[in-house]
Amino acid sequence: MKFSAAVSLLFVASASAFTPASVGRAATQIAAGSNQNPFGNAKSLDYTGGDDPNNKNYGRLQDKLNEADIERRKIQEEADRRERAAEIRREERLAKIAYMNDMPDSQPAGTVDEFMFKEGVQDQLEKLDNDLVGLVAVKQRVKEIAALLVLDKMRRKLGFETSVPSLHMSFTGAPGTGKTTVAVRMGQILAKMGYARRGHVVLATRDDLVGQYVGHTAPKTKEMIKKAMGGVLLVDEAYYLYNAANDRDYGQESIEILLNVMENNQDDLVVAVAGYKDRMDKFFSYIPGMMSRIGNHIDFPNYSSDELVQIAGVMARDLEYDIDAEAYDTFKNYIEERMKLPYFSNARTVRNAMDRARMNSAIRTFEKYAIEGVNGGMCTVADLKNISSDDFQVILDDILSSDTSKRIFA
Repeated sequence: MKFSAAVSLLFVASASAFTPASVGRAATQIAAGSNQNPFGNAKSLDYTGGDDPNNKNYGRLQDKLNEADIERRKIQEEADRRERAAEIRREERLAKIAYMNDMPDSQPAGTVDEFMFKEGVQDQLEKLDNDLVGLVAVKQRVKEIAALLVLDKMRRKLGFETSVPSLHMSFTGAPGTGKTTVAVRMGQILAKMGYARRGHVVLATRDDLVGQYVGHTAPKTKEMIKKAMGGVLLVDEAYYLYNAANDRDYGQESIEILLNVMENNQDDLVVAVAGYKDRMDKFFSYIPGMMSRIGNHIDFPNYSSDELVQIAGVMARDLEYDIDAEAYDTFKNYIEERMKLPYFSNARTVRNAMDRARMNSAIRTFEKYAIEGVNGGMCTVADLKNISSDDFQVILDDILSSDTSKRIFA
């Protein structure tokens, strides 16, 4: 009996030990802090961030789904836009074909003269005739290129298919034969016809295009190309870009950049290379890619003595000087003697001679009126504009009386 009572008390004490102390108190604690986890100190399923540095990469699932939906919608809209643009182009193409099929061959297209004058091409060709003496073959080639551009624009006006012709050029000839002048006129013609945005000419040499160390050439070449965009890049003495004796020469990099631009940007840049004919031919043999990209090769012959005398007259006219009739014979004698000497540069030599003749005229007039006091020191307009035979005789005597083997003349 006593043993049974003891066992009962033991069972009651054990059950008390496993009974929660106060169920109400625990419920109050859970309700007091909604973010507390009743199952211990582990993180709740409702994640609110923390000190993880990658928190910025996390986001709500709904937000991510919305962003993906917006991206898909943009992609679809872009695809629809491209498809619609292609459909418009097809419709325009079909309409153009129908228009061309219905157009009679007798459809008036306008006169060539109308386009020549309206676009200002005729004005540029007349300026070329006035600026350059002789060079009949060169002027004819420029007129042929202008004719192609004019007829191409007339075709475009009627709706014919056209493509930008190869306008890259090669000018070969001695110094002073008018290569730069022709390049300037061509740039202006291209601008008038809409084949160049600006029509300006940028003159470049090896020093402008090729660097002195690794990584220097590409920026220099690209900077000159950037300046010439919309016009003409004239590379004078282009054969100096390539040095066959040095495989590590940086000029090859400049040539490769030019070739790439000539191929991919021919609608916005005309590249013209210039130099002596024999050296340019050798240069093209080394760089066949350059030769194949140039569609217009123009050779500039040397001027005759009579043509150089006419050039002197044009220079005098532009500077508002009057050359005496007998002075032309003296100047021709000078030119014929100068042509026998080295470093003759055609029109540049004429320009140098005209500069010296003007200086001689100024000295003569100064001595006559300022030093000798003729006419009370009062000179006339005719005196200020006059270039006499004596002014040319001074530079002719300079050649005849000097040891030409030891002296270089301008």
